[in-house]
Order: sequence, then structure tokens, then C-alpha cells
Amino acid sequence: MILEITLIRSPIGRPPRHRKTVKTLGLTRLHQTVRHRETPAIRGMVNRVSYLLDVRQLPEGEG
Repeated sequence: MILEITLIRSPIGRPPRHRKTVKTLGLTRLHQTVRHRETPAIRGMVNRVSYLLDVRQLPEGEG
């Protein structure tokens, strides 16, 4: 499964660990979208900052 992750809210003013998590996911600008394979590590990062993100699940062959 592939996760399509979009940054929809700014990390400015958020806790430093949350800002670092957003950057680690590869998101640097609002409305930027990245794709990652769903792993426990990625899922944990997404869960930590889910209030800043929009996440869609894509089938493995798509994209």
C-alpha cells in the first residue's frame, strides 16, 4: 500500500518534534504531496502529525 501525504496546515508554532517529523516525511511547503510506502515507521510519523496532513491510501500498482 502507498500513502499519498499532503501538508494542509502549517507546522509553524507547533512543537519542535512535530515540525521535525513533517520535515522527515519530506514535506517543506503547504499543499506539497509526497508518496511513501506504508511501513510502521511512516504510519507512526503520520499518526503523530495527522492534524497537519491529508492522507490517502493508494493501491500498490498506482502512481
